[in-house]
Amino acid sequence: MQDAQVTEWIREKYLAILPDLDERGRRRWAAAEARSLGWGGIAAVATATGLSDRTIRTGIQELGDPQALTADRQRRQGGGRKSRAQEQPGLVAALEAIVEAGTRGDPQLPLRWTCKSTRILAQALQRQGFQVSHTTVSELLQARGYSLQANRKTREGKQHPDRNAQFEYIAKRVQAQLRRGQPALSVDTKKKEVLGDHKNPGKTYRPKGKPIEVDVHDFPDPQLGKAIPYGVYDIQHNEAGVSIGITHDTAEFAVAAIRRWWKQLGRKRYRFPKRLVITADSGGSNGSRNRLWKLMLQNFADETGIIVEVCHFPPGTSKWNKIEHRLFCHITRNWQGVPLETLEVVVQLIGSTRTSGGLEVHAWLDEGTYEKGRKVTASQFDELHIRPNTFHGEWNYEIYPRTRK
Repeated sequence: MQDAQVTEWIREKYLAILPDLDERGRRRWAAAEARSLGWGGIAAVATATGLSDRTIRTGIQELGDPQALTADRQRRQGGGRKSRAQEQPGLVAALEAIVEAGTRGDPQLPLRWTCKSTRILAQALQRQGFQVSHTTVSELLQARGYSLQANRKTREGKQHPDRNAQFEYIAKRVQAQLRRGQPALSVDTKKKEVLGDHKNPGKTYRPKGKPIEVDVHDFPDPQLGKAIPYGVYDIQHNEAGVSIGITHDTAEFAVAAIRRWWKQLGRKRYRFPKRLVITADSGGSNGSRNRLWKLMLQNFADETGIIVEVCHFPPGTSKWNKIEHRLFCHITRNWQGVPLETLEVVVQLIGSTRTSGGLEVHAWLDEGTYEKGRKVTASQFDELHIRPNTFHGEWNYEIYPRTRK
C-alpha cells in the first residue's frame, strides 16, 4: 500500500472516532496505530492526525507501562504546558494592581475610570513586559473570584447613627400591630410615568419581527399628562390599593389614597380597629417634616376615630420600605415592554398585578385636583393632637382623633 493511501486510511479512521476521544484517548489510539504499522508508523500517524511525534511516543510508552498513568488522569503530574501565571511569576500581582478599585483615583494610572475590559487589561500588562492574551486575563480573573458586575443601589447617603435602631423599632411596632390583628400599612409614591406611545423598559412576547412601535422621543404630551401612582400596602394580607393621580404628588393626595384604601378595602378587613400603623419614607408627600401630611392624617383620624401611628424610615433608607419590594417591583415587572398610552392602561396594568405569593392589587383613578404649595399655619398645626414618641419623636408619633367616634 502506498504511503499516501496509508495516510488517508489512518485519517479517515481517526476522524471517525475523534469526537469520542479525550486527550488521553487520542494519544493512546495514535500510539496503537503507529505500533501496528511498525517501522515508519509514528511518522505516518503524525502526518495523518496532526499529532506531534512526541505525543505519539509518549502514548507508546504508556501502552508499554500500564502503571505509568492512573485512570483518572489525562497526563502525568506536571505534564503539559505551564500556565502563564507559572511562567511569569509577577503576572497575577500586576493584574490585581490594575484591577483593584482603589487605584482608580491615582492620576498616574492610565486605566483609571475605564471599563477595564480584558483586552485593555491585556494591553496594559503587555506594556509592562508580560506575554499574555485577553483570554488568559479572563481566566486569571475568574480563578480569583472576579466577575462582571453592575452597580448595586445600596448606599443612599450618609447613615444616621440610629439607623439600625429605628429599623428595629419599626419592626417591633409592626409585629405588635399584626399580633393584635390590627392594620399595618407601608405607603409610598411610585415613580411618575409620562403617558403616551413611549418606550417602556423590558420585553414582552410578540409575533417574531413585529415589535410594538413607539415614538423615537419621550417628550411629555401636555394633553395626555402623567400618571402618579401612590401605593398603600397592607402588610398582613399581602394586599395593596394604588391610587393613580393626575395632578401633583402632595400630602393631600397621599392621605386621600390612604382614605380610599380604608373605604374600599380596610374597613372590610378590619372591624373597628383602634389603631392604624403606617410606615413611610422621611421625604416627599409623606415626609416626616411635612406639616400638611400630619394635618391630613389628623383629618383622617377625626373621620374614622382611629389612632394613626406613623413610623418613618431614616433619611436615605427608602429602599427598605416594604412597599418597594412587595409591590412596586411587581408592578414594574407586570407592565414591562408595554407602552403606557393612557390612564386606563395604567389602571388596568396595575390592577392586574399578581404574584405566586398571593399579592392582590386594586387600582383606582383619582381625578381630584391637588395643588402644590398649600401651607399649614402655626395655629392649625398647634391644634393637631400629635404625641411624639420618646424615641426619635420626629420619626415616630401618634395622631389621636380630636373627637372619638
